This record gives sequence, C-alpha cells and structure tokens, in this order.
Amino acid sequence: MLSTTEARELLDDLFEEEALALGGLVALHGVDDQLVWRLVRNMDAVRSKALRWLEEKEPRDLDRASPAGMPPKPHPAIEEFLRKLHED
Repeated sequence: MLSTTEARELLDDLFEEEALALGGLVALHGVDDQLVWRLVRNMDAVRSKALRWLEEKEPRDLDRASPAGMPPKPHPAIEEFLRKLHED
C-alpha cells in the first residue's frame, strides 16, 4: 500500500501529465481562453479534493453530484472514459 506521501506524489505526477496534455491540445486547436481557465480551475478543484481524501482517516464514497448548470448528459467521449474507469 502507498504511503500518503507516495500517493500525493502520484497524484501530482498524474495532474502534471493531464495539464501537459491539455496544454498540447490548447496549443494545437486554439481553444477559447475562458474555457482553458475554467478547465484548469476544475482540474485544480479535483486535485484538491483528492488530496483532502488522502488526509482523511476513513475512506469515503466519491461525491458524484454534478455542478448546477451542467448538461445532464456528458459528451460521448466523457461517457466512454467513465465507463473505462468503472471496468477496472
């Protein structure tokens, strides 16, 4: 089992890779600046939540509530990714 420090390092490495992937897509496709800021703020919020969970003594269920104003049905690519997460 990973220590809290090792898990934190793993999360940081994962989010760094995600940020680099996002940066590559933004550079290639000229994504709207406001969208990029919103995506990065959301990634940071997810990372912060994951780090808080690491500090908790007891595991808890993931909070699956969707933010207000979000479309009820995700993009097909998002659905496919979520499906893959649940298959493992």
